[in-house]
This record gives sequence, C-alpha cells and structure tokens, in this order.
Amino acid sequence: MQLDILGCYSATPRTFNNPTAQVLTLNHRQFLIDCGEGTQVAIRKQKIKFNKIKQIFISHLHGDHFFGLIGLISTFSLLNRQTELHIYGPKGIKQIILLQLKLSKSYTSYPLYFHELESKEPELIFEDDKVSVQTIPLQHRVYANGFLFTEKPGDRKLLIEEVQKYDIDVAYYRSIKKGKDIRLDNGSIVKNELLTSAPPPVKSYAFCSDTVYKPEIANQIQNVTALYHEATFLEKHEDLAKSTKHSTTNQAALIAKKANAKNLIIGHYSTRYKSIEIFKEEASRYFNPVYLAQDGKVFEF
Repeated sequence: MQLDILGCYSATPRTFNNPTAQVLTLNHRQFLIDCGEGTQVAIRKQKIKFNKIKQIFISHLHGDHFFGLIGLISTFSLLNRQTELHIYGPKGIKQIILLQLKLSKSYTSYPLYFHELESKEPELIFEDDKVSVQTIPLQHRVYANGFLFTEKPGDRKLLIEEVQKYDIDVAYYRSIKKGKDIRLDNGSIVKNELLTSAPPPVKSYAFCSDTVYKPEIANQIQNVTALYHEATFLEKHEDLAKSTKHSTTNQAALIAKKANAKNLIIGHYSTRYKSIEIFKEEASRYFNPVYLAQDGKVFEF
C-alpha cells in the first residue's frame, strides 16, 4: 500500500504548498482522493500516470478539496484519454462540473460517470475483486464524507512440497489456492490447511477529511493499517476548531487510539503556524506512530 501526498494544507494554496489531494495505491489499484487546485501538476511531478486513475473520491464541496477537478478532467481530454472515469462525491458535483464543461464548450473524449452521495450513514460505494470503498460520514460546515479503502483477501499460499507429497495434479493448484480441499484418487480428503498457508493480512486506509472531533468514526475503522485525519489546529486553538468545524492534533490522535490504528498521518494544517513539527509533537503525546503529511511525500505500508 502506497500513499502519495499531492497536497495537505488548508484553504489557501501557497508558493510551495498545495491544498488537499492524494493518490492511494492499494492492491494494484490507484485512487485519487480529493482534488484541490494544482492537483494535476502535482500528479505529474510525482510521475503518476493519468490513465491509472479511474476513480476519484471527493470528500466535500469546499474549493480546497475539489477546485482542481475541472482542470484535471479537461487535461484528460486534451491527452485524448479513452479510459472511463468515475467520480464519487456529494450531490451537486455533477451539476458543477457539467456546467463548467457546457459554458466553456468543452467535452470529454472518454466516458465520465458521476456517483453522487447524500447518505449520512456509511455505505459501500465501490467494489471490485481487489478493493472495496465505504463512506465515513463526517461533520463539517457542509455535507462531507471520509473514505475507507479495504483490500480484499488474496489467495492462500501454496506449500508446494506438501502438494507434491500427495502427487496432486497441477490442474488443481488454482482451486487449492482459493481454499478448496482436495479429494485424492483413493477417495481420501486432504484438508486445505495442510496444503497452503494463510495469505498476507489485508491492508486498509481511512481518509478523514475536514470534520469536527467525531469519536464514533473509530467504530467503523477499527484496526485500520493507516489513518489520515485532518489536524487543522493545535490544541491551544480548540475553540477555533470548534467554531470552524475542524479538528485539533490531540483529537486526531484520540481517533487513531480509539480505532487501534496501526499508523496515523495528520495534515490540513492551518497556515497560521510557522512550523508543522509542533503538530507531530502534540499528537505523539496521545498516539504513536504519528507522521506528518507533506507535499510530495510518499508513505509505504
């Protein structure tokens, strides 16, 4: 599992910092999560292939989380993209994007699908044979969701010496890796656990964008491999977090602790602070390990 941070600062883009956007690579799938201004340039800088991105997930309709979307959609067409693109986001996102395309007399060279969200309960919004994605209902100034990406269990590992001991034909190897028992020619059954070992543990990633402190999030993301949680303010500015419906460093860490997360990444820093190192110091008092999101940084788990 790999996470490329394209942008991780709040609200206003700065010379060397971008608003929220990241690319998650999970089980050979690549997902773009949020799309603030400058996202397409950041994607190029990190040498991520445009055509690999087939799903985009938008947490909410504040500009620093989706103003880069129309530019990216347009660039895909300029490059004569043919691969279909699916966009998952709050109700209204289709109207916004189609109006921009209409008034600029633009079109897409590829099929463009919108999946609009309005439920305030967790729901499964994407699933294939390798990955599933659920919404994580958040609480912000507008309707907002986080997203939980979960890897599907892989095939069991074939213990080739054990398989050969029973003189099992290679034609059965695939079904054995899928967990099937084997009936030998003499009629006896060989249990699958004698022929295979368990697959690697599945990985998962929870993205929690702009939200107030919401402890119930932890129930949905128990034992997640990595949690990204916004931490716009330091502890001393909890009053600002409450009034703007954002979270603080300690609140992000408490969510990670309650969820028994393996790793915590914090971001969406307010630009009022001169250094982001204090964010890590504060969060680490409540949870470890804590990592700071930074533009261009790549995490591997």
